[in-house]
Amino acid sequence: MPVVMKPVETYRDDFTFSNSPQAIARFPFPFAEDSYMYSVNIEPATPREPGSVFEHWFDIDEHYLSEMAERACVLERDPQRCLVMPHMAQAAWDTLEMLMEHLAADYPEHFTLERDGDQWLWINRPLGIEQRFTFGDAGTLPFEPLEYITRQAQGDFAVLDQRDGDLFMDAGMVTCPADWSIKFDAGMSFKQWHAPVPGVAHQLGVFDRALKYLLNIQVGQPVRRLNWTMTINPRLDTASETFHEWGHERGLVTPQNVARLVHLRVELQFMPRLPRSNALLFGIRTYLISLEELATNPAWACRLHRVLRDLPDEIADYKGLTRYRQTVVDWLRQFDPQAQAA
Repeated sequence: MPVVMKPVETYRDDFTFSNSPQAIARFPFPFAEDSYMYSVNIEPATPREPGSVFEHWFDIDEHYLSEMAERACVLERDPQRCLVMPHMAQAAWDTLEMLMEHLAADYPEHFTLERDGDQWLWINRPLGIEQRFTFGDAGTLPFEPLEYITRQAQGDFAVLDQRDGDLFMDAGMVTCPADWSIKFDAGMSFKQWHAPVPGVAHQLGVFDRALKYLLNIQVGQPVRRLNWTMTINPRLDTASETFHEWGHERGLVTPQNVARLVHLRVELQFMPRLPRSNALLFGIRTYLISLEELATNPAWACRLHRVLRDLPDEIADYKGLTRYRQTVVDWLRQFDPQAQAA
């Protein structure tokens, strides 16, 4: 089914973002059980249900134009949200090639890629782009190749160099992070950038197992996982360096506005091996849904009530939920028959 894109909505200031019923139906609800604990939860990224967020390698949805406008806004304010260390130049071209190939194959109504040797033609109809360029020659593009293509793809992208039995965050486009910073994490190893995660996860060896798994990903055999947190307002850019703009919003939640203000924030993390450079692409595709929208599926609301009610305090603290978690749990209680009967 062709993707129907909504006109531009906003993820800041007046927050006009909302999900259509179709977007709600395909939202990647992350909880398979009534409780949550850290786990590797990595699976092969094989195509799943047509129309779902798992159908293609790179998901494009109704919010495409809005997200691209938001990315341009963030980059205008802070161009350093995109960085590429010199040794990652080949990986940047790798990323451009992979994204162009898959977007053109999976969404032919919106994207076209034509190649004649190293002479390429890229057409992006939603953004009105028609670009002829020489593959491998950054001077033939208006931006460096990683920035060029990720200005046209939803979600954030970290490009991880693999060396010395570890992964290093040496390139990326990160304009919609969940309280972290590409500028701070640049050059860090896998364990270094996961260091702030609560000790329980480290005690369980979650990250040792995950790193071992990721190091062995082969070309053409990508993997994926879901991660989650919560955000006040439909705000995509919750970077560490903009905390002064959004941190106070956690104190604005009341029983009267909780359903509208609080959003479940789910990341579909997608990890393919880049064939030319052997780097690992780490795609972080973010989906937002308000509690009000989520509750149109009462089973989701019931399960989220139980997950948040029983969530260990250290995990709630790490995810920044502590100030408003009880307000959310109280509101969701109405959708949990067991809680109502108690």
